[in-house]
Amino acid sequence: MLVRNVMSSPVISATAETTICDAAEQMRANGVGALPVLQDGRPIGIVTDRDIVIRALAAGGAALRPDTNIRNIYTRDVITCFADQDAAKAAAVMGEDRVRRLLVIDRSGAAVGILSVGDIAEHVSEELAGQALGEISEARARDMPN
Repeated sequence: MLVRNVMSSPVISATAETTICDAAEQMRANGVGALPVLQDGRPIGIVTDRDIVIRALAAGGAALRPDTNIRNIYTRDVITCFADQDAAKAAAVMGEDRVRRLLVIDRSGAAVGILSVGDIAEHVSEELAGQALGEISEARARDMPN
């Protein structure tokens, strides 16, 4: 099964100038946990609910101002997959790269959707989704301070 058949679309996105509050509101309103950060339709990063909590709220200071943009908190090394890629291979990438979501792009590099572990579980295989989550959890447990 191809990624395009199981991904969530259309892409609900932000720009680097989107405020932290606006990004959080977009996530809440659309029931999503991440927004691709786009510039001219091309991905330059991704901001997650975790980025907002850990990098903005927990960091305090200027990051707490409602008008602060997401420029300093979004993740720049966004992991992508292609819409015409096999969904099982995309699930393997999630596990290898320890991410719960992949930004889906077309062959020209334009963002076209988001693929989540939940999408894999619902449409492809609960077993594949479980394997990816297991790898993510194991890696996070190793990275946690004692």
